Amino acid sequence: MPPGARVAGWAALVHGLSLAAPVRRPSCVSEKHIRGSQREEGGWRVFDKRYWPGTDFADHLVFALRHEGLDLLVLKRAFEAVSPTVVEEMVRAAPTGASSRCIWFLYEWLLDRRLNLPDAPTASAIDLLDPESYFTAEGELSRRHRVRNNLLGTPAFCPVIRRTETLNAFVERKLADKARDTIGRTGGHLVSRAASFMLLADSRASFEIEGERPPRNRIERWGRAILQAGSHSLSVDEITRLHRILIEDSRFVQVGIRPDGVYLGERDRFGDPLPEFIGARPDDLCSLLDGLIAANNRMGGASLDPVLQAAVTAFGFVYIHPLQDGNGRLHRLLIHHVLSERKFSPPGMVFPVSSVMLDRIDDYRETLRADTGPLMPFIQWRPTPDRNVEVLNDTADFYRYVDFSAATEFLCGCVAHTVDHDLPREIDYLRRHDEAMRRLMDTVEMPDRLAEDLIMFIRQNGGTLSKRRREGVFKTLEDDEVARLQEVVREAFEGFEDKPLKGASTRS
Repeated sequence: MPPGARVAGWAALVHGLSLAAPVRRPSCVSEKHIRGSQREEGGWRVFDKRYWPGTDFADHLVFALRHEGLDLLVLKRAFEAVSPTVVEEMVRAAPTGASSRCIWFLYEWLLDRRLNLPDAPTASAIDLLDPESYFTAEGELSRRHRVRNNLLGTPAFCPVIRRTETLNAFVERKLADKARDTIGRTGGHLVSRAASFMLLADSRASFEIEGERPPRNRIERWGRAILQAGSHSLSVDEITRLHRILIEDSRFVQVGIRPDGVYLGERDRFGDPLPEFIGARPDDLCSLLDGLIAANNRMGGASLDPVLQAAVTAFGFVYIHPLQDGNGRLHRLLIHHVLSERKFSPPGMVFPVSSVMLDRIDDYRETLRADTGPLMPFIQWRPTPDRNVEVLNDTADFYRYVDFSAATEFLCGCVAHTVDHDLPREIDYLRRHDEAMRRLMDTVEMPDRLAEDLIMFIRQNGGTLSKRRREGVFKTLEDDEVARLQEVVREAFEGFEDKPLKGASTRS
């Protein structure tokens, strides 16, 4: 902590109550006046001395909610660590106060425990979360507390998404409308071919992210599963169905919800686990997945942007890690599921989000680590005889209550790239390709497949047909014919940025 400061807010509660939970952005209050009321220093938010809240539980809780934002994980553990009378006294001291009513609601909502308090006196209902600071669901009035619950989930799984400048700007762009407009100005045949190529690129990239290069038939089979995304309601049975499509050989991988532990990481020289990440305990998986699905349904019925919903559902799934294998690919398929179900993706179109993730693989992995890494010091585990991990403490809340703001920003960036660049670029490529094919056929009559190969060879060699190709299948072409064909291809693709999607195979 910076010198001359005192810990405050969530960090003060974690420290003072010895809570097993991370504080990702701790706050402290300086003993002096500072310019601008607060500053960042060494990973801390340092507040001016006049912000010092006091010394008791209520003081730091109100400070945290007012100045740091909602942290449901720390809040629940703090509630569990203090006597119910502490919260009751806070409410009795200000029964109509906005802060006390919200704290009262959250206590009973998170702990499923009724405090010894009468219902709130008549007062104007308030939103639990400020819609100017958070993305919210439709408010449900709790008459007992006179609070509208506009959280995105339920006590079993409740995400938080802060209204950052990046996310606000993304939502305001209305990219679904832009994608539909791009497709609307394109012929149906071109759209169909672009959709087919982008689906294949996304399927292949999803395997490449996992370090796999499966045969083409397995990629296409998974692509067909992606194309069905959103056609069935999300459920545990649907997740199991998709997992069965993914896992060809189930002799060594159990299809569906895993019965044992799971981790990501390496092994030491004795073969024991060195985990960087540990998934939820097997006993917690059913309640966590039920909560995730309930939250997905709640978000789907709200005015929440579909991409934000997709981020929460997909990243929430991969953090829970409910499968023995295939969690990453199912996680990315769930993005397509939500985007399709919410009609963000045009019919039959799959945005190659996995291709963009592969292109930004370091940012993708850092996004995953940023949310899961801080939890590892609080997970107690031991190796099992079969070199797996067994979690020894209660960790369910680590996966229930996550701030998905950073993960959502990452996915929004990926989706924006596909709409702004990949979709129009693929359509532009196909238009140029078709023009080149038409002009090639006007110059020299040949089979379509051979003409497509010719375009590919000329483009791969910088606009000319290589000597090896000329002496091979194209040896019957005259020199002037080759010159004209090369010129046709160069003109058709002049100014085209030749940067294929990651995961895409070489195309003509």
